[in-house]
Amino acid sequence: MIGTIISGIGWHTVGAASAASFYAPISKVKQWSWETTWAIAGLFSWILLPWVVTWFLVPDFASFYGGITVKAYLAMFFFGAMWGIGNVNYGLTMRYLGMSLGIGVAIGVTLVVGTLLPVIVNGTFGHLVTTQSGQITMLGIMIALVGIAVVTYAGHQKDKVLGQTASEFNLKKGLILAVFCGIFSAGFAFGLNAAEPVKEASLQIGINPLYAMLPSYGIIMGGGALINFSYCLIRLAVKSDLSIRHDFSFPVKSLCINGLLAATGGVMWYLQFFFYAWGEASIPQSLSFVNWMLHMSIYVLCGGLVGLALAEWRGVGSRPVRILCLGMMIIVIAANVVGLGMATA
Repeated sequence: MIGTIISGIGWHTVGAASAASFYAPISKVKQWSWETTWAIAGLFSWILLPWVVTWFLVPDFASFYGGITVKAYLAMFFFGAMWGIGNVNYGLTMRYLGMSLGIGVAIGVTLVVGTLLPVIVNGTFGHLVTTQSGQITMLGIMIALVGIAVVTYAGHQKDKVLGQTASEFNLKKGLILAVFCGIFSAGFAFGLNAAEPVKEASLQIGINPLYAMLPSYGIIMGGGALINFSYCLIRLAVKSDLSIRHDFSFPVKSLCINGLLAATGGVMWYLQFFFYAWGEASIPQSLSFVNWMLHMSIYVLCGGLVGLALAEWRGVGSRPVRILCLGMMIIVIAANVVGLGMATA
């Protein structure tokens, strides 16, 4: 069991690293509106890749999906749409709090809601808090929240030193949006919980357990895609300073470069959930609630490492960097504590 737990944490790390890095190519897109860039990236991450991967896995779509209940479809799509609303709120959170503070609050709320609410709904929360393994795991979750808070504080100190504050900073409005973002973004965790019938159907037709959850992604992400595409298209339609015609009026070479960068970001965004499925498959089913916690906390850890690698902390002095390293160490400790809790189950 210990070997599979280590493997699961490792795959969650790969997925979180991909998520933490996805915006690097997107940030290099030139002369396109954010809405066009986000829509192109989303076309790859939410539509094309989920269904292309499913096409390779499922030999007969009609018989496979015909055996899934309408209730399961509606639940997956609904929670996917909920996750999509969280994505939109994520951008608004950055607008009013700035990147460092906004990410910290949003990820912290997402971690707590996405980890604990499915356990409460499933009626297993009592078992979690009354067993030794559950108590150790809960301790790991609390330590992870401390680590996220420390990394968030380090990022906030970095922004102060560099003079990088949100252009429309509003603490009250930003915190409210961050909480909403965290709650709605946890919809993906709920969607995965609702996708158990798809996972069972995958296993029944002989799909490798590492890939068993992937055929549900097209449905869950389809709900998120509906919200995100609608938001982008409405913005492009009603805002006078935004225009699809303008974004696609540049030379073919520029369009290809922008499209490739946006697509690369979209692929990296999808890969976080691809490897999440591998991590989830490696963690014992009785401990599945820790998957979301591992993903979100390691996402913050990898975000800090990516920031250091991209020299985003250059010129801030040693104190914010030391605080960042402390926060990342706490998150590593949290992952180990969670692993210990799972090993004693």
